[in-house]
Amino acid sequence: MKYAIVTGGTSGLGLGVAKMLLGKGYYVYATYIGPDFEDRMDNFEAHKIDQTNRDEVYRFVGYVKAQTNPLDCIVCNAGMTVRRSFTEMKDDEWDAMMEVAVNSHYIMIREFFQMIPKGSRILFTGSQMGIDPHATVLAYGVTKAAVHALCRNLVKEFEGTGTTVNAIVPGFVDTPWQAAKPEEIKQNIYKKTAIHRFATVDEIVDAFRFCIDNPFVNGSLIEVNGGYCFK
Repeated sequence: MKYAIVTGGTSGLGLGVAKMLLGKGYYVYATYIGPDFEDRMDNFEAHKIDQTNRDEVYRFVGYVKAQTNPLDCIVCNAGMTVRRSFTEMKDDEWDAMMEVAVNSHYIMIREFFQMIPKGSRILFTGSQMGIDPHATVLAYGVTKAAVHALCRNLVKEFEGTGTTVNAIVPGFVDTPWQAAKPEEIKQNIYKKTAIHRFATVDEIVDAFRFCIDNPFVNGSLIEVNGGYCFK
């Protein structure tokens, strides 16, 4: 059996990726924050971890190290956003967003490095907002741009091992995160997207599957955005 970690792995895109890995025969350790996750699935563990808190991140690392070796796949999916304007963003909010999306994942990959066998897969969830600046939440775009840079730079650390490092860069996806958006805002986004809708979770999960199955895809930022801002 192969072993995987999926951060933010109990809802939306993260859960979709976790289920895909389960279907491929992986044992999955998922992190999450928020309401307790009570669903039960074979070969799946959900760990409530606040990734803004490094002590909790290190405890999770220690748990996984004690349970398994090797670790064949790491999916760095967790992220957060605080919808506040550039001039109103607070220092601790900026720090929290960077801690979840970038720092906690850097720590995990560094700490698990010796457990990652040749031919493994490391995947990040990036964002189109890390490529095309958005009108709101500057900090979110910056954190995702940093995720893209972390992905590309890690390729050199795994050079010659057959382990690949890639980022899937979605546009807007129909997840619970987007469900709360007012319909007017959704329609404005549809107008900026050549396919005139959000992606489904399964459509984005297929890009993760592609990176897992194809050993020559490496160091890529794979945009799956429906033609966002194509006009």
